[in-house]
Amino acid sequence: MCKFLRLFFAILVISCSSDSKLEAEIAKVAVDVRIDRFDVKFSNANPGELPQLKKQYPYLFPLQFSDSVWIERMQDSLHQVMASEIDKKFSDFQQDTLAIHELFQHIKYYFPEFNIPKIVTVNSDVDYKNRIIYADSLMLVGLDNYLGEEHEFYKGIQQYIRENFEKEALVVDMGKAIARSTIKTAPSRDFLSKIVYYGKLYYLMSQWMPKTEYYELIRYKEDQFQWSLANEQYIWRYFISNELLFSTDSKLDDRFINPAPFSKFYLELDNESPGRLGQFIGWRIVDSYMKNNEVSLHELLEEPAATVFKNSQYKPKK
Repeated sequence: MCKFLRLFFAILVISCSSDSKLEAEIAKVAVDVRIDRFDVKFSNANPGELPQLKKQYPYLFPLQFSDSVWIERMQDSLHQVMASEIDKKFSDFQQDTLAIHELFQHIKYYFPEFNIPKIVTVNSDVDYKNRIIYADSLMLVGLDNYLGEEHEFYKGIQQYIRENFEKEALVVDMGKAIARSTIKTAPSRDFLSKIVYYGKLYYLMSQWMPKTEYYELIRYKEDQFQWSLANEQYIWRYFISNELLFSTDSKLDDRFINPAPFSKFYLELDNESPGRLGQFIGWRIVDSYMKNNEVSLHELLEEPAATVFKNSQYKPKK
């Protein structure tokens, strides 16, 4: 027993030392984080300054809208109130900038070809489905979507959606947007391909944000993540016994993949479960694959879902 403990602690020390060495290397990666607070510039501008803003940010002023639309928005009282609330939550962007800097360092370390995007913050009128828009050299961030799940602006939005409106989700969402663009291959129509796609997504994010808890990466509450771990064997058994892995039934998306208040097994445990359990299982499969195979992140992204699953040796603990 003593020999086993000594071996265990030796492995633990070696692992921690290796992780520390890796993080020290990543900390040397040079990145230039540029954050442009367009939301502040627009809320503080007067109509006379509109032409200059349009010249500086043409991509934020669609041509089909006349100047009167933007002037009305500048003078709208609700817009001004929202701008004030954003300022309260994000008046000091230093911590966020530090977290973004670390995220970009990790991405650049693993993917040297990564171009650091310019970040432009906006007031999107709670367009939460497009809270982060990323396109190679530019990232638009709707700060009004991160004021806290109980904020009065979010009344009428379902609880399971509002849970992701916390400030802590901002950098996670940025990492997720970049991860989506990094995984070039869209998943096939079968259920396994779809959940492994999300597994690759969250595995990438876990490497890019090692300080972030797993439940925060998948945007679960901690108790939801613990429930998923505790019931992993039963979830997996359900998927297998009902032959879901290679099914192309699109209804499975709403049951187990898309955002929802709970997953739909059509059993009594449904109301206890978090939504998106297919994503969770996909992540567990990919995590098992990476632990049992000597492959790089680039190689992981190229592997078909069926190959990842076959070589993962995935088997939930009883």
